[in-house]
Amino acid sequence: MNAERPRIPKAERMAPTDNELMEDVRDGRVEKLAVLFERYQTMLYNFFLRLTGNRAASEDLVQEVFIRILKYRSGYLSESRFNVWLFQIARNAHIDYLRKQKPALPLDEKHAETPGREPLPEAAYEADREAELVRRALDRLPVNKREILVLFRFQNLKLREIAELTGVQVGTVKAQVHRALKDLSRVYLELQRGDLS
Repeated sequence: MNAERPRIPKAERMAPTDNELMEDVRDGRVEKLAVLFERYQTMLYNFFLRLTGNRAASEDLVQEVFIRILKYRSGYLSESRFNVWLFQIARNAHIDYLRKQKPALPLDEKHAETPGREPLPEAAYEADREAELVRRALDRLPVNKREILVLFRFQNLKLREIAELTGVQVGTVKAQVHRALKDLSRVYLELQRGDLS
């Protein structure tokens, strides 16, 4: 008697992991890159936006990362964690972007936004003010400290993933995160008191 295998409904099938998708891309099924793009475009955009403060540059950098993934796909190793490999490419793209930049405007002018015309309710105003102070404090940190905070706090990478990405020990990353948070707090408080303009 021939028993047929039960069909698994499409919704119950497991979605391929990022590593499996990247292995497919590496092996020539480049159409799978579209799935990775959908999964990571927003995360990368936010990563770059927090580092550059520039929406157009962030969009361009996301595109650059995926172009580089396609270009260097043959170098992807199966034992690599895709998100670590992806952020290594993103870091390199950001470094190349910084090398091409000329400081045209001071940080405050570059990131200034026009205030809305309608008054905000008190709570929303205070939350917006706090978020703006955090953003300005983050902008004043050196790029290496800003990057580690963005990876840890906003991209939710684990310490071991950041260690793998940056090529240092987990303990070193933990100390770097601690120092960066301490510096961020100090700058934030100075901005809050009005010590920095």
